[in-house]
Amino acid sequence: MKNIAIILLFLSAYNFSQNNYTSAELIQKSENQYKIDLEKSLVKNIKFENIGPSVMSGRVTDIEVNPDTPTEFYVAYASGGLWHTTNNGTTFNPIMDNSITQNIGDFDVDWSSRTIYVGTGESNSSRSSYPGVGVLKTMNNGESWTNVGLRDSHHISRVLINPNNNQHIVVAVIGHLYTENLQRGVYNSYDGGETWSNSLFVSKNTGAIDLVFDPSNFDVQYASFWERSRTSWNFIGSGDNSAIYKTIDGGKNWKKITTKNSGFPVGDGVGRIGLAIYDSSTIYAVVDNQFRRDSEKKPQGIQRIDFKNMLKDEFLSLDKDELNSFLRKNNFPKNINYESLKLKINSDEISPDDIYKFLTDANAELFDTPVIGAEVYKSIDGGVNWQKQNEGYLDAVYNSYGYYFGRIHVSPTNPEQIYIYGVPILKSNDSGSTFKRIGASNVHVDHHDLWINPKDTNHLVLGNDGGVNISYDQGENWIKLNQPSVGQFYSINVDNSEPYNVYGGLQDNGVWMAKNNSFESPAWHESGHNNWTKIMGGDGMQIQIDNRNNSTVYTGLQFGNYYRLNLTNQSRKNI
Repeated sequence: MKNIAIILLFLSAYNFSQNNYTSAELIQKSENQYKIDLEKSLVKNIKFENIGPSVMSGRVTDIEVNPDTPTEFYVAYASGGLWHTTNNGTTFNPIMDNSITQNIGDFDVDWSSRTIYVGTGESNSSRSSYPGVGVLKTMNNGESWTNVGLRDSHHISRVLINPNNNQHIVVAVIGHLYTENLQRGVYNSYDGGETWSNSLFVSKNTGAIDLVFDPSNFDVQYASFWERSRTSWNFIGSGDNSAIYKTIDGGKNWKKITTKNSGFPVGDGVGRIGLAIYDSSTIYAVVDNQFRRDSEKKPQGIQRIDFKNMLKDEFLSLDKDELNSFLRKNNFPKNINYESLKLKINSDEISPDDIYKFLTDANAELFDTPVIGAEVYKSIDGGVNWQKQNEGYLDAVYNSYGYYFGRIHVSPTNPEQIYIYGVPILKSNDSGSTFKRIGASNVHVDHHDLWINPKDTNHLVLGNDGGVNISYDQGENWIKLNQPSVGQFYSINVDNSEPYNVYGGLQDNGVWMAKNNSFESPAWHESGHNNWTKIMGGDGMQIQIDNRNNSTVYTGLQFGNYYRLNLTNQSRKNI
């Protein structure tokens, strides 16, 4: 039974504020100091050896393919930099190793001049989405990089190069994840990144999350804006300011087109919005609808969710007997009752929202919250009117964490064929009325980008939390490309074996172990035995080894689920 001291300790913990963000000026100063310190470092010439793993790769955020030679493409990873292949993914070369950051939100390539603009800072707003330093530019395939501005953007969601003028760059900035800031919205540069101007700003908590243009007229653009705010203890992924805007003059003027009478959702439950455009008339949008499902009837009595964002006066008006019954059902100590909580809330020692936070099971909250989730909308009049396409709910696509996905694609040759993804990837041949899952056993879950070959729409290149996949039959079968070892390690540890083992917990790729003298080689494709062994799934977390025998390992996955593993007999126990 929890005692009152522990409960109050947890409740009061939510009242602490988070740290301030690091200013763009201080980051730039530290970049300059880093270069100086590196030149003076006594260990600057020590070389590291890559020991893997590459069974999986890292989280992909963007893919750009040469339309004339589709065996050449670039892949951006959330925190693994930018990689280049000229042989259809047989091998990749990293081209951002000498840049100041490896964190990427989006990028674009001008294939005629081989100029690349990288928007740094991942736009998928998870706990492991790391900020960037603005827009980086290279004109020599990554031999050198120049920061061309927007240093306080933190997270960039889209970079577009005008196909008719490669000096005109348009950038969608979602902005800071954990704090408010002003450098958000849609930005234009007409001189290759030398100067920037903001063409659309909504609010300090609302940024541009997607941006598309009419393939016949670059001046016609659609930008989706997303209101979201994360703290160390909470995430609000929707808001009244989430909406779609349109310009017909290259950003000189914008008009909000998702209004109350447009057929598109509006209000504080509208989350992240992804866009796809077929032509001047046909536009698709996928929205993370955070409104509650109508079919979910409210249970009798007070529920945990009722305390979320509850005002003090609302709490004080609760029925005494109902509140005491709720406290008993949730195993609060007997001395925590209506009267004691009333005193603490009345004096602002705690808030009603603290009760909600204290009782929240993060894992259940992530997967089980009954929101509407992903919805597909279509406009056939240039965004004036919208109609929902999917019949019923798209279950298990977004669950309650649509902030991590939010993309939609339409075939360049068939306006009724679309792709959406979240945990799975789905294809529709009827504008979204019905969908078919097109994943496979060698395709990881949690998808973030897709390229459709405009000259052969059977050819797809897919990016997800496990790396890159290629299909040549519209997703019926897939090839897996995992040469880059760019998984996101949350933690690593070693034991005292000889040779010693290295253990690592990775984002969405579990916990793995291997001998320290392992090395990365495609030889395992022939032998069938990889040097690395998976010992835990989910989001792999911290690892501790009992060095008395090196076979008892303590490790876990997201939200504090930890286990004791016996590597000798392959048993595990939840602790």
